[in-house]
Amino acid sequence: MLTSVHVAKVGPTGPLFRPPKAGSVPGLLNADAGMASPLGPGLIPRLDPTRVAMVAFWEAEEHLDQFLETHPTGKKVANGWQARLEPLRAHGEWPGLPADLRRTRTVETDGPVVVTTLGKLKMTQAYRFFKTSALAESGLEGSDGLIWATGFGSPPFVATLSVWESAQAAYDYAYTAARPQHDQAIGVDRAKGFHHMNAFIRYRPLAVSGSLTEGRNPIPDMAIV
Repeated sequence: MLTSVHVAKVGPTGPLFRPPKAGSVPGLLNADAGMASPLGPGLIPRLDPTRVAMVAFWEAEEHLDQFLETHPTGKKVANGWQARLEPLRAHGEWPGLPADLRRTRTVETDGPVVVTTLGKLKMTQAYRFFKTSALAESGLEGSDGLIWATGFGSPPFVATLSVWESAQAAYDYAYTAARPQHDQAIGVDRAKGFHHMNAFIRYRPLAVSGSLTEGRNPIPDMAIV
């Protein structure tokens, strides 16, 4: 089983971008996508209508290869930035996640990690969600070990993608007293949930390729272990 994330410039068609459905592409277990939005303080997401991000779960890597080479949607994201990921742990549930994936808060791994937060938003909770997300994101800027991050979504689907130098750096942002904003946001959600379904997933990057809008690969090739 493999997860892929993709960030790509698609021009003015970004608001019309739709991920393929499971069953319509060989080996695809689930895919979600939306317009990208830089993370940071502020109640209203700063959507970039020309750039999209997609997260997908696959039975095997050859299915992803075929999708990128032959499917119309795959060709749109093939020229952007891509990471192929091994899920290490998760909190919550999401279509495509292995049932036996560890649900522990921490997991031992060397090298960089990628984190996604995925949610199906209750639209009645949208204001509370975006207000609380702004709180969590206010603690993201300047976090030790953060390499790159973005939000993306097409409500009710909302998500974040972040790349960290280490699992410890990701943990420190999420849970330690030095950066309390994220942990406070978790408490708000626990008091009254924002989502019909959500998942926080940590991954080990297996391979990265391509570039972001800025023209760089946020994980140097030599960092992959």
